[in-house]
Amino acid sequence: MRKVESLTSWTVLRRRLLQNKEYRKVYEEMKPKYELANSLIEIRLKQKLSQKDLARKIGTKQPVISRLETMSSEPTLSLLNKISKALDVKLRVYFQA
Repeated sequence: MRKVESLTSWTVLRRRLLQNKEYRKVYEEMKPKYELANSLIEIRLKQKLSQKDLARKIGTKQPVISRLETMSSEPTLSLLNKISKALDVKLRVYFQA
Protein backbone atom coordinates (compact mmCIF):
# COMPACT_ATOMS: atom_id res chain seq x y z
CA MET A 1 0.00 0.00 0.00
CA ARG A 2 1.31 3.45 -0.92
CA LYS A 3 1.86 6.02 1.76
CA VAL A 4 -0.16 9.22 1.56
CA GLU A 5 3.07 11.23 1.37
CA SER A 6 4.00 9.47 -1.88
CA LEU A 7 0.77 10.41 -3.65
CA THR A 8 0.84 13.19 -6.22
CA SER A 9 -1.09 16.30 -5.22
CA TRP A 10 -3.74 17.74 -7.52
CA THR A 11 -1.67 20.91 -7.96
CA VAL A 12 1.37 18.98 -9.17
CA LEU A 13 -0.73 16.71 -11.40
CA ARG A 14 -2.59 19.64 -12.95
CA ARG A 15 0.69 21.42 -13.65
CA ARG A 16 1.99 18.31 -15.44
CA LEU A 17 -1.22 17.84 -17.41
CA LEU A 18 -1.27 21.48 -18.52
CA GLN A 19 2.08 20.95 -20.22
CA ASN A 20 0.21 18.78 -22.74
CA LYS A 21 -1.14 21.08 -25.51
CA GLU A 22 -4.27 19.02 -26.17
CA TYR A 23 -5.15 18.78 -22.49
CA ARG A 24 -4.49 22.51 -22.01
CA LYS A 25 -6.80 23.36 -24.94
CA VAL A 26 -9.67 21.29 -23.50
CA TYR A 27 -8.98 22.68 -20.01
CA GLU A 28 -9.20 26.27 -21.26
CA GLU A 29 -12.42 25.52 -23.18
CA MET A 30 -14.06 23.94 -20.14
CA LYS A 31 -12.84 26.48 -17.58
CA PRO A 32 -15.75 28.98 -17.92
CA LYS A 33 -18.31 26.17 -17.59
CA TYR A 34 -16.49 24.80 -14.55
CA GLU A 35 -16.29 28.22 -12.89
CA LEU A 36 -20.00 28.83 -13.51
CA ALA A 37 -21.00 25.41 -12.15
CA ASN A 38 -18.68 25.69 -9.17
CA SER A 39 -19.92 29.15 -8.19
CA LEU A 40 -23.55 28.03 -8.51
CA ILE A 41 -22.93 25.01 -6.28
CA GLU A 42 -21.02 27.08 -3.69
CA ILE A 43 -23.71 29.75 -3.42
CA ARG A 44 -26.59 27.26 -3.41
CA LEU A 45 -24.98 25.23 -0.63
CA LYS A 46 -24.13 28.35 1.42
CA GLN A 47 -27.81 29.21 1.31
CA LYS A 48 -28.66 25.64 2.34
CA LEU A 49 -30.76 25.06 -0.76
CA SER A 50 -31.14 21.74 -2.53
CA GLN A 51 -31.24 21.62 -6.31
CA LYS A 52 -34.97 20.99 -5.98
CA ASP A 53 -35.41 24.07 -3.74
CA LEU A 54 -33.60 26.29 -6.22
CA ALA A 55 -35.54 24.84 -9.13
CA ARG A 56 -38.83 25.63 -7.38
CA LYS A 57 -37.71 29.22 -6.73
CA ILE A 58 -37.13 29.82 -10.44
CA GLY A 59 -40.09 27.83 -11.73
CA THR A 60 -38.24 24.89 -13.27
CA LYS A 61 -37.41 21.30 -12.39
CA GLN A 62 -34.45 19.86 -10.47
CA PRO A 63 -32.81 18.19 -13.52
CA VAL A 64 -32.28 21.66 -15.04
CA ILE A 65 -30.16 22.66 -12.04
CA SER A 66 -28.38 19.32 -12.06
CA ARG A 67 -27.41 19.72 -15.74
CA LEU A 68 -25.99 23.18 -15.01
CA GLU A 69 -23.98 21.93 -12.05
CA THR A 70 -22.60 18.94 -13.98
CA MET A 71 -21.77 21.13 -16.98
CA SER A 72 -23.92 19.03 -19.28
CA SER A 73 -25.96 21.97 -20.57
CA GLU A 74 -25.31 25.54 -21.54
CA PRO A 75 -27.69 27.94 -19.81
CA THR A 76 -29.34 30.93 -21.40
CA LEU A 77 -28.80 34.40 -19.98
CA SER A 78 -32.48 34.41 -19.07
CA LEU A 79 -32.03 31.30 -16.91
CA LEU A 80 -28.89 32.71 -15.30
CA ASN A 81 -30.78 35.93 -14.50
CA LYS A 82 -33.57 33.95 -12.82
CA ILE A 83 -31.03 32.01 -10.77
CA SER A 84 -29.15 35.15 -9.71
CA LYS A 85 -32.39 36.80 -8.57
CA ALA A 86 -33.52 33.68 -6.71
CA LEU A 87 -30.16 33.48 -4.93
CA ASP A 88 -29.98 37.25 -4.44
CA VAL A 89 -26.53 37.49 -6.03
CA LYS A 90 -25.07 39.53 -8.88
CA LEU A 91 -24.65 37.92 -12.26
CA ARG A 92 -21.56 39.02 -14.16
CA VAL A 93 -20.95 37.98 -17.73
CA TYR A 94 -18.13 39.68 -19.58
CA PHE A 95 -15.40 39.38 -22.16
CA GLN A 96 -11.86 39.93 -21.00
CA ALA A 97 -8.87 40.84 -23.17
